[in-house]
Amino acid sequence: MRIVDQRFQPTFELETAELALSRGPVAGIDEAGRGPWAGPVVAAAVILDPARIPSGIDDSKVLDEDDREALYARITACAHVGIGIADRERIDRDNILQATMWAMQRAVATLPVKPRLALVDGNRAPRLACDTRTIVKGDAKCLSIAAASIIAKVTRDRLMIALGAELPGYGFERHKGYGTPEHKAALDRLGVSVHHRRSFRPVQLALGLDEAG
Repeated sequence: MRIVDQRFQPTFELETAELALSRGPVAGIDEAGRGPWAGPVVAAAVILDPARIPSGIDDSKVLDEDDREALYARITACAHVGIGIADRERIDRDNILQATMWAMQRAVATLPVKPRLALVDGNRAPRLACDTRTIVKGDAKCLSIAAASIIAKVTRDRLMIALGAELPGYGFERHKGYGTPEHKAALDRLGVSVHHRRSFRPVQLALGLDEAG
């Protein structure tokens, strides 16, 4: 079920204008998982086919799990999709921003078609071998970025569900690594797992590497 709110839905207007100039494919880029205490950050790049855009594409945050899963299948069936995954080790080594930029680069690199322009959600863009344009709240404005937000979110959720089966007790399959009371209680009870981001302060507190307050 879609969450109803008073806002405009993303459109394909920007991509249409760029394609009308015959400058080549336009990719939307977004990520999922910058804020969680555990697990990877996942980026996706999507090039939509103007003649086969699935209906219902929207910012992944306003879609429920069933809608995201259905749209994931429909998008991957008719669009070019690339995915990049930065694991916990990279996040802790490089910091979350740099790991996110790396994941976005990988997502574009794995596209089967090279884009001429990449539309990136937010105000920071990775270094790419194509033109880039950042769009703040792009997942709520641009269909290609919204599609990428769905691909990234579903991919990461599936990974966290698998981690939940691998390490029962932490609740990864429910909170997906985000800082919920359930997750905090699991950290206190079970300790830090190999999938927890040691560069994040709540995990450092659990390890005794930082002091509260």
